[in-house]
Amino acid sequence: MKLTELNTVRTLLSEFGASPDKRYGQNFLISERVVENIADGCGAGPEDGILEIGPGIGVLAQKLCERYKKVVSVEIDGKMVNVLGKTMAEYGNFTVINDDILKVDLNGLIKEYFDGMRVTVCANLPYYITSPIIMYLLESGAPLDHITVMIQKEVADRLTAKPGTPEYGSITPSVAYYADAERLFTVPAGCFYPAPKVDSAVLRLDLRRKPEYEPKDRELMLEIIKYAFLQRRKTLVNALSADKRLEKAAIIKAVGACGFDERVRGEALSVLDFRRLSDALSEEM
Repeated sequence: MKLTELNTVRTLLSEFGASPDKRYGQNFLISERVVENIADGCGAGPEDGILEIGPGIGVLAQKLCERYKKVVSVEIDGKMVNVLGKTMAEYGNFTVINDDILKVDLNGLIKEYFDGMRVTVCANLPYYITSPIIMYLLESGAPLDHITVMIQKEVADRLTAKPGTPEYGSITPSVAYYADAERLFTVPAGCFYPAPKVDSAVLRLDLRRKPEYEPKDRELMLEIIKYAFLQRRKTLVNALSADKRLEKAAIIKAVGACGFDERVRGEALSVLDFRRLSDALSEEM
């Protein structure tokens, strides 16, 4: 059963009374080449474990099981869990968990299913919840080596953007704090069923065991990043003043101590700049 053939996908879904569900952002890959490239490029080794999110009918899960020691997939849609019972029946190294990934205890899951193994996340993420899932994975503190995900091309542009560019936003330095982001390749909309209205891209995040830019107060730094981009047209000083915990005079002093112009905007700062600013502000609080 070739799961990248459109007729096979339609027949399989019909058999289980299922269809692509917009609530879960389901778009199934029908390109064998793309599936192979994702599985090969996720960064894992043969003896590693893979955590997949939203396996759908199992097209990527099959390739992952053929390459890596163990695959655990978290699927929110009960109908897809039933489909996986058929498409993944021959893979003894596959386990599916019917749950919402944002409600899963990642550290507990890894300890239960991957104890002692290196773990990589590999997934075709639904567009509507891409950023929350990525930040949940990063902020969980779970021992992950890589996060390789298919996401909307526009989001990939933001995650790999440079300071001072239009695509650079709050999520860019927030992700850069935890990992190095690399875009692997672009995937045209026609590679999916049903075809989305935009192209996708495959992105790999290589996580740091210890953040390269560790601030004195991590929560303060991430809060500063958030406020810096809430109103992009405002200067950094005025944008941060919206945080009632921070006094404008203290912000001005910290900005000057870092060597930044008082008129600088948040979009000009790298994650290292935000760390320096956070440390300077922590001394003023």
